[in-house]
Amino acid sequence: MNSARLEDMVKGWFVGAFNPTVLSTDACEVAIKHYVKGDAEGRHMHKVATEVTAVVEGEVRMCGRDWRAGDIISIAPGESTDFLALTDAVTVVVKHPGALNDKYVIEE
Repeated sequence: MNSARLEDMVKGWFVGAFNPTVLSTDACEVAIKHYVKGDAEGRHMHKVATEVTAVVEGEVRMCGRDWRAGDIISIAPGESTDFLALTDAVTVVVKHPGALNDKYVIEE
C-alpha cells in the first residue's frame, strides 16, 4: 500500500512521473486541482498529450467558453487553451500519455 496527502503533491499532480507521486508512470498524469476565483494560466498547448479536464465544482473558462460542474473538456495535441477560474473551482485533469516538459506557452 502507498498513501499520501494531496497537499503534498506538486500542484495537485498525484499520478505521473513526478516527485512526489503516489503512482510513478509515463502512461498518464492525473491531478486534482483547486482554484480560487481569478486564478489563471496563460495560453498553452501540448504536442504529445491529450488533456482532459473535468470540472467538479465551480465555473471556469477554457477554449474561449465557460464551463461548469459536470462539464468535461478534451483538448487534443496541438490545440491551445488558456484557463480562468470564474469562481472558486475544483477540477480533475488527466493527461495521456504522461509527457513531462510537454507544455508550450503561446505568446499572445
